[in-house]
Amino acid sequence: MIIFHVDVNSAFLSWTSVQRLKDGSTQDLRSIPSIISGDREKRHGVVLAKSIPAGRFGIHTGEPVTDAFRKCPFLATAPPDHALYASYSAELMRLLRGYSPVLEQLSIDECFLDFTEAAGSYPTSEAAADAIRSDVFRSFGYTVNIGISSRKVLAKMASDFEKPDRTHTLWPDEIPVKMWPLPVEDLYMAGHAACAVLRKLEINTIGELAHTDVKLLELHLKSHGRLLWEYANGIDERTVGTVKRDVKGVGNSTTMPADVLTREEAYPVLKKLSESVSRRLKKSGQLAGMVTVEIRYSDFSNASHQSTLESVSSETEAIYKKSRALFDELWDGRPVRLLGVRTAKLCGEEDPVQLNLFQRAADERRQKLDEAVGEIRRRYGDDAIRRGTDENVTK
Repeated sequence: MIIFHVDVNSAFLSWTSVQRLKDGSTQDLRSIPSIISGDREKRHGVVLAKSIPAGRFGIHTGEPVTDAFRKCPFLATAPPDHALYASYSAELMRLLRGYSPVLEQLSIDECFLDFTEAAGSYPTSEAAADAIRSDVFRSFGYTVNIGISSRKVLAKMASDFEKPDRTHTLWPDEIPVKMWPLPVEDLYMAGHAACAVLRKLEINTIGELAHTDVKLLELHLKSHGRLLWEYANGIDERTVGTVKRDVKGVGNSTTMPADVLTREEAYPVLKKLSESVSRRLKKSGQLAGMVTVEIRYSDFSNASHQSTLESVSSETEAIYKKSRALFDELWDGRPVRLLGVRTAKLCGEEDPVQLNLFQRAADERRQKLDEAVGEIRRRYGDDAIRRGTDENVTK
């Protein structure tokens, strides 16, 4: 399993600064000592976010604004805009779902991605994360950190390593070197009260916590002590979970590592997307009645076009044929940065539908072919078998 934890660097300050620059400001709050806080005239409230230059003055998130000004009298401040932050967060999550639809949002500025299935499209997990970071910056103008691991807690820990705009791994075999030397305060879910207890027990590092008798931790911290011990040892069986909701549409999209310039380059991408959508439809027991193709051009403008299928289907060939036709109608010749294929007007496989005998027989043959191809690729990789049409997509 490959899990990414994506975390916006100083989200509130970054989003406020990006919006101000869009509105004509010449001062980037990220480049000067600055904070997002309460009333800047009365200097009430606490520090919600800080810039890196502010951090050099010893300013910390969560401390009173008055204390921050004692440390840096010329500190710039800006009030929070939660409506703006919600909008920027939704925009980011939409982009990330283009890389992997299995997304679990942890807070307004961070999420987990299950990247296991999508990883095969990149040479390494780090290369995939770097591509995402670059896409976020080009698309929105701010940076993110990405942590990579096979376990959620380790991916979360990795994303908190050196900032900003960095990719870090924390695989289980890297725990002794990368995580155990850190102070216990750096462990995920180790709050002030728990750390105070651990310090009294002379447990100062995550490594020391990992090697402490778990019964001693449970004696002093109850079940939370066991949780901290498990996290210190990289034990975390949680999977990336999405919020369950009624399935109204199934789709997938991908951002290309280089702009697509020709139909010949676009068709194989549409084919892979169609295969992915077909698999997800079948997994959910759905048939689609409509297909939509989405294009994001290199200037980040978007376009989409949709059309109904001749008959409801979950088969790759039907989805691909329609998506290719839609692309031909929609594409205006400009370089393409992202392609998406989505389906809608879903119905259950057992719902009554009007299919003539020839359509039903053809669908059954295509379904058997899809299943055989899918099984071979699951066992031996995506390149183990190709359809005849894959090599001649322009015909």
